[in-house]
Amino acid sequence: MNEDYYEILGVSKDASAEEIKKAYRKLSRKLHPDIAGKETEEEFKKVTVAYDTLSNPEKRRAYDRGGMPGMGGMGGFDFGDIFETFFSAAGMGPMGGPTPRGRRGKDMLTAIELTLAEITFGTQKQVELNTHVKCDTCMGSCCAPGTTAKTCSNCQGSGTVRMQQRTILGSVMTTAACQTCEGHGTVITNPCPECNGQGRQRAKRTITVDVPAGVEHGTRIRLSGQSEAGPGGGAAGDLYVEIHEKKDPIFTRVGADLIATVSIPFTAAILGTQIELETLDGKRTIDVPAGSQPFDEIVLENLGVTRLHRNTRGHLRIKLNIETPRKLTEEEKNLIRQFATLRGEDRVEAKPVQDGSGFFASLKEKFANF
Repeated sequence: MNEDYYEILGVSKDASAEEIKKAYRKLSRKLHPDIAGKETEEEFKKVTVAYDTLSNPEKRRAYDRGGMPGMGGMGGFDFGDIFETFFSAAGMGPMGGPTPRGRRGKDMLTAIELTLAEITFGTQKQVELNTHVKCDTCMGSCCAPGTTAKTCSNCQGSGTVRMQQRTILGSVMTTAACQTCEGHGTVITNPCPECNGQGRQRAKRTITVDVPAGVEHGTRIRLSGQSEAGPGGGAAGDLYVEIHEKKDPIFTRVGADLIATVSIPFTAAILGTQIELETLDGKRTIDVPAGSQPFDEIVLENLGVTRLHRNTRGHLRIKLNIETPRKLTEEEKNLIRQFATLRGEDRVEAKPVQDGSGFFASLKEKFANF
């Protein structure tokens, strides 16, 4: 005579999934052979089969229609159930062996801010993470010190259980993940008290990041295995460090070149001068030739940013801003008038400038390179 799965679990036919799960857990603790002894093994298997059927919505519907073992009929069994049954019996379902407890940890993303100098020459940065690390008490085994996981007596370490199932084509053997060990093949009877049997615990870690010279804003550096540790002693995920470049108060970066604008008085532009500029490589003296014009460019080679993965650097390009005084004393005005008279510029006539030449064309040409 077939047995009633609801009766085996001690629940009503309209029991909820949570009630079925709660009943199974209670019976498992009472009947598990590792706890109650070998004499409860057969009864425990019946409980497991009943739970495996009633905890699966599709199997439960088929069972309630009389299509599963225990109700004596086969009504309501569809071809999807049959194909699933045969694939499982053929080893194409959960027959690949026990499921490892260890799972890979998640990847993480963090960011660091770098100055232009740090990007140019490369640097090392410390990153602090608050994440999961392997438990230093059980070293990821999930077991209390001095203990090990026991082979599951329900599935004999295979991680799966076999059961007979009746279909319209006859009786077949199906397989399912063992509910006792959750498919792992082993049971942890003494979990590690430090990590509660998880094999990992939260902690703060400090990681050193080697930043190569020449990285750009938004670049991500991958540190393999430096993210959170996986549960059950699983491998750690990867840490990605995203570069954020701080805005420099003097230089603008364009690729590997650096741009700086320097203001000089119009007299210095006329006569020529020397100026000092603090570069990323220290202070440099720059010669400004006589007759320099607004937005003229002075190029200092190899003082720009290092090119990533190359032992070369861009250039430092200095743009000249010629300052014209807005207020002059009467004496200064007279001197300027004398200068204009000497140059024949005391009377100025507007001269048309052909398209493609003149100040604005020169300005357009200079900025087209950036």
